[in-house]
Amino acid sequence: MSALLDRLGRLCVRRRWPVLIVCLLVVAALAVVAGVLGTRTSDDFSLPGTGSQRATDILEKHFPSLTELSSPVVFEAREGRIDEGANRKAVEAVDKRLEGVEDVESVSDPFSATTVSRDGRIAYTTVTFSMAPQDLTRELADDVVDATEHERDRIRIAVGGIVGQQAEAQIGDPAEAIGLGVALIVLLFTFGTFVAAGMPILTALIGLGAGLSLVTILGHVIAVPTVGPTLGTMIGLGVGIDYALFLITRHRQHLAAGMTVAESIPRTVATSGNAVVFAGGTVVIALCSLALAGIPIVASLGYSAAIVVVIAVLAAITLLPALLAIVGRRIDALKLPGVHRRAQRSGHHGWARWADTVARRPWPFLVLGVVLLLALTIPMLSLRLGQADNGTAAKGTEQRIAYDLLAEGFGPGFNGPLLIAVDGPPDEAALARLAAALKADPGIAAVTPPVPAPDGQAAVITATPTTAPAALETETLVKHLRDDVIPPTGVDAQVGGMTAAGVDLAAKISDRLPQVILIVIGLSFVLLLLAFRSILLPIKAAVMNLLSIGAAYGVVTLVFQEGFANSLIGLGGEHIPVVSFVPLMMFAILFGLSMDYEVFLLSACHEHWQTARDARRAVVDGIASTGRVITSAALIMVSVFAAFMFNEDPTVKQFGLGMAVAVAVDATIVRCLLVPAVMVLLGRSAWWLPAWLDKRLPHLSIEGEPEPTPAAGRVPESVA
Repeated sequence: MSALLDRLGRLCVRRRWPVLIVCLLVVAALAVVAGVLGTRTSDDFSLPGTGSQRATDILEKHFPSLTELSSPVVFEAREGRIDEGANRKAVEAVDKRLEGVEDVESVSDPFSATTVSRDGRIAYTTVTFSMAPQDLTRELADDVVDATEHERDRIRIAVGGIVGQQAEAQIGDPAEAIGLGVALIVLLFTFGTFVAAGMPILTALIGLGAGLSLVTILGHVIAVPTVGPTLGTMIGLGVGIDYALFLITRHRQHLAAGMTVAESIPRTVATSGNAVVFAGGTVVIALCSLALAGIPIVASLGYSAAIVVVIAVLAAITLLPALLAIVGRRIDALKLPGVHRRAQRSGHHGWARWADTVARRPWPFLVLGVVLLLALTIPMLSLRLGQADNGTAAKGTEQRIAYDLLAEGFGPGFNGPLLIAVDGPPDEAALARLAAALKADPGIAAVTPPVPAPDGQAAVITATPTTAPAALETETLVKHLRDDVIPPTGVDAQVGGMTAAGVDLAAKISDRLPQVILIVIGLSFVLLLLAFRSILLPIKAAVMNLLSIGAAYGVVTLVFQEGFANSLIGLGGEHIPVVSFVPLMMFAILFGLSMDYEVFLLSACHEHWQTARDARRAVVDGIASTGRVITSAALIMVSVFAAFMFNEDPTVKQFGLGMAVAVAVDATIVRCLLVPAVMVLLGRSAWWLPAWLDKRLPHLSIEGEPEPTPAAGRVPESVA
């Protein structure tokens, strides 16, 4: 791999302008295709083998109209009743405009006995489209909202459901600018020059543009969740900047050692580029392993995030070398006064002193690190996976206003009705027993009469819970209906609907999370075993990563589920369930990302160990030589992730907080306390591998030395 990357680096130096032009043309072409196709996302909660999926299958087969895309448009009178006078005329005007929107199939009567609240202030109409939910585009959602604008001065109007959610999808999220701004400041203090600091940002942004375009295109092939592009942005910016940081750091070290630019770039791509490919590949494999969970929405999130990481790696080993060749020695241009001199002077002495301090007293630092991590992890013991709904959306958004109005006018459970699907020719007596049993349950607020299918082979009953869709009581109700209410009636019925699907998703993820954890840990063990020829180091890495992620889970549980200090991130003290797929995604992403720092640190320790065979010195020198770069990379990653805590979507907030905490913990408590303490205590045994196993394992080089770079005659010295 190193030799191949060395040749790639030389190609990027010789053909730097064509490489840059081709990269930009590819990004532009992908952006054009994505723009023509349009954004298409779908929160597909299909779960083969679950009760909610069986209910969906029955409804799709016998009630096709129920599976079409539909969303409520909610009206509230500012004065008087909504169904009288000028208020009524305003609602009727909106309905007419909605009927004229392309792809709208029907608009229901907003003034029926069941669509006007008891006090007469609130009404709603259901807009049905001639398409499935996954075919909804942002453009169509915007058209629906636009159709309501003319009357918003007279009455209060909000578009709810998936259409309102799509219309509020953020484009150009300010969190990106915040993260980039902080990252630029960190890079300026790391490199001391504007040119060197700007190159990782530029590379990451170009790679992110290509990655998000591919995710948009992927949305027309599989169901990419609405949070997918935002999650891709978080990861793409973080890894894109970090990978470029590693390469530029090595390149500047080569230049400082006397290499020409033409010699340095191939060597950098072959060494640090090789480590980037290894680290990025680990992240991609971890993300793709989510498909083994058998949960479509989780697999889609994994694929979309993996695409962005792949593009970030490709940008780091092709686009960045071409830019470095074009810039040449001017990489140190536009120095930041004072900072540049300090950046050059700040050697490894501070980190060496710290590592030596930990090495002299490993046990106290080990105990301190473990206590800190366990304290952060404790709240995780009360973690309950749930599902976010529009009631957890930011206040003031279309979907949140509609949700609150419907809950106020028709009860909290109105936003998450349960669809009881009955398979087979309906028996009127049996259906009557089922409806009566449902109506008698204290957790049910209202039950509709059974509706037979047009083909006479099924029936459906709609049951409205007394509690909100995301409430624990509603989850308990779904399980209670399945286990205790429906079976005694003798009816073959399944509990479906989005609320039931959310309950099933949380249950399935809880079952599959241990399996995914074991798979990812096993993968990392094998990779580290091959890379560092050690049995104990991979075990140590797995334990440390689990502690970091456990701490992140604990903080997310404390802030969101328990509501601790969450007003600081714009939640106003609301208790919000931890979205079921967030811990699963966080584990795969963070386990892969933490491997970046693990590999970078252990590579340095391994190099010093092979040179001097002094285990304690290898730890101290390894931390001294990597501490500054790892800290800078972690600060960038934390700043990017933390910025997304201010996104309006609570699910994005959970990802942002969880991943920021995990990376911060990994780069401080783990890398600064636990890793040096444990490795010093292990001593020479840290690098132990049975001789019989050593002979049978293939050798895997992470930063293998490339072939000597040819003389300058073969590489244009104009870049030197």
